[in-house]
Amino acid sequence: MTTVESFPAAADFRRTGVWRISVLLVLGGAMLAMAAIALTVGSSDLSIRNVLDALFQFDGTRDHVVVTAVRLPRVLAALVVGSALGVAGAIMQAVTRNPLASPDLLGINAGAAFAIVIAIVLWGTEASFFYIWFAFAGAAIAACAVQALGSIGPGGATPLKLALAGAILTSFLTALTTAILIFDQATLDAVRLWSIGSLADRSMAAVAAVAPYALIGLAAALVIARQITVLSLGRDVARSVGQNAARWRWVSGIVVVLLAGSAVALAGPIGFVGLVIPHIARLVIGADYRWILPFSALAGAVLLVTADGFLRGLLPGKDIPVGVTMALIGAPVFIYLVRTRTGMR
Repeated sequence: MTTVESFPAAADFRRTGVWRISVLLVLGGAMLAMAAIALTVGSSDLSIRNVLDALFQFDGTRDHVVVTAVRLPRVLAALVVGSALGVAGAIMQAVTRNPLASPDLLGINAGAAFAIVIAIVLWGTEASFFYIWFAFAGAAIAACAVQALGSIGPGGATPLKLALAGAILTSFLTALTTAILIFDQATLDAVRLWSIGSLADRSMAAVAAVAPYALIGLAAALVIARQITVLSLGRDVARSVGQNAARWRWVSGIVVVLLAGSAVALAGPIGFVGLVIPHIARLVIGADYRWILPFSALAGAVLLVTADGFLRGLLPGKDIPVGVTMALIGAPVFIYLVRTRTGMR
């Protein structure tokens, strides 16, 4: 009898090119659709026609100003940040071979946020064009610190030790950041919403200043996707195919710093996007990072723009930081992963 198992493509259709391309096309369409819907919701709901008129036939009316000056930068920020965090998380999970790795859980977001707060304390909000560089520096230092802490003791940097080191560093840097904000009212007022992850009050200038770095990071990730796939298979496999694992880990780390630093500079330390999205990607599209990375970029963008738009539509006039929503979504998923992923020990 002929069965599904007789045909490898049918038995594992999710690994075929047709399936993967179809999934990416659906995600791309969903991203555009959710972005369009997000432009219509807020304190005053608008029609798609009003949004299109504001974008292509701007006439200076209140509704058109709201779309172009308030909602459009916010939606673009959500797309940039969601894509960056999704890809950063996928790379980190591949390189560390740790299913719980993500920019927020391994301290990278906390390092970038702490560095930006220090910059605001020292130079004020007028020097905002410097923030992105402080974010990169803070993210890089945090990544190195987690690697160093996780490498202490026998066995080197195991997934469990890296996760514990990340949790310790995140708690420490978050406590320092909170202490600074408590004793500096001016800085607290400037970053109150940003410090818990918010897309509110993003200007087009801020998006334009940060987006190029995120796009460079995304492009670099796609270029090295094959090397990331090999790293995800372990050192022995990398050595057997002649890949310099140490070099590509460093390159991957630089890409993660670019992506996570850009995301934090634009929207603050938003959690769990980089944790959840890569797991969905592997479930839907297989283990090849040439496909996982574009999936993570699109799915991260869809998740964040949908979460932010849903909040604004559900509670018009109440600007709830999207970081709160992501924590509510991500915490149960994190608990589930901890309970089921026994391979990290």
